[in-house]
Amino acid sequence: MKELLQEDGIVASQAVLVGLITRDRDADECEISMNELERLLDTAGGSVYARMVQAKDTPDTRTCIGSGKVEELAELCRGGDIKLVIFDCDLSPAQIKNLEKELDAQGDIRVIDRSMLILDIFALHATSAEGKLQVELAQLKYTIPRLSGHGSEMSRLGGGIGTRGPGESKLESDRRHIKRRIAALEEDIRNLEAARATQRKQREKSGLPKVAVAGYTNAGKSTLLNALTGAGILAEDKLFATLDPTTRKFELPDGTEILLTDTVGFIRNLPHHLISAFRSTLEEVLYADVILVVLDFSDPECDAQLAVTKQLITELGAGDKPILYALNKCDVRAVGAIKPADADSAHTVEISALTGEGLEALIAMLGEIIREGKRDLWYHFGHAEGGQASQLYKYAAVLRCEYLEDGMYLLATSDKKAQGMFAAYLCDKPEGIDD
Repeated sequence: MKELLQEDGIVASQAVLVGLITRDRDADECEISMNELERLLDTAGGSVYARMVQAKDTPDTRTCIGSGKVEELAELCRGGDIKLVIFDCDLSPAQIKNLEKELDAQGDIRVIDRSMLILDIFALHATSAEGKLQVELAQLKYTIPRLSGHGSEMSRLGGGIGTRGPGESKLESDRRHIKRRIAALEEDIRNLEAARATQRKQREKSGLPKVAVAGYTNAGKSTLLNALTGAGILAEDKLFATLDPTTRKFELPDGTEILLTDTVGFIRNLPHHLISAFRSTLEEVLYADVILVVLDFSDPECDAQLAVTKQLITELGAGDKPILYALNKCDVRAVGAIKPADADSAHTVEISALTGEGLEALIAMLGEIIREGKRDLWYHFGHAEGGQASQLYKYAAVLRCEYLEDGMYLLATSDKKAQGMFAAYLCDKPEGIDD
């Protein structure tokens, strides 16, 4: 491996990036994705030696790019003494094995794909116990079918890109051992999810509105949370600079307190194993009352990034939540930039989390959305309707509970959805109860 620098055990490498134009992916889309792959490599601590693009109707089943292009790639790697090749698409175990064999019979060239690079970045940036467990689980699930591609080497220890995280340093070559490790990780994550669920219940009992700060990676979510609450989260101009969710209390001008939670950034083709492993973290979006989507207004691909963000929010089951769009980095946006077509103009504000421009308007609009449709209402449940009463706790913030002879009376801050679901239980304030 050609080492460019080594600091704190991280070895930065030069790499060749390989993209593919197909009948389902035109040249412009390939170029955009390759630019993003280059930024991912930079985040991982590497740099680009060269970029190669192949045009094929469909990927070659054996090598993805075809034998002729593989020979060209091998010559390019030899000329620059390059030991790392990154494909901007998912590769099968057989394709990785064939490519590594044909690029270098000695096995010195490592081939990884976009998903493995993203997993590597997550391994680099995971700091909490939960984050490290989630990354390790995602890496193992992704790499176990690809272990056959490394022959007797099996273990990819070292400091280079594609080798960080747990790798296989604690694993034997026996697949059953790996599966046992996966089972143990899943159990640990389930226990942590239970703890996270308890934390959510505590937040729900507080009755404070919950706002999830979501959006494409590097859109400025952490910078915005720092600007609003002084959270002190790491904020860098890199993809996936922060992984672990952070929740901070924030007071609106009218005195209403809300909870703001920073979430993991989204990106094109986010590995499914990563979505699964980080689901408990991503589900902060699902349990929020409002989603604050932060967009990089200075990025020409703002429209496409919004599409990816909305798709992932829908996949998480939060597509029906109220959304406020914050067009961030308006201080450096291109002249003539227009708002994304998919952003609701009624709930869109231009801001700069760095300079503070537009933050007052953002806070005011956030307060309006939180207040929309929410009312403090009384509900009455008979003695045999405890199950229905417990459901109200899931969909509204219960402020008060009173037990009288004819059943349970709950005072809850309810949005329009909860009001509709529990309309049959609405009642006037019972007599004899003090304010």
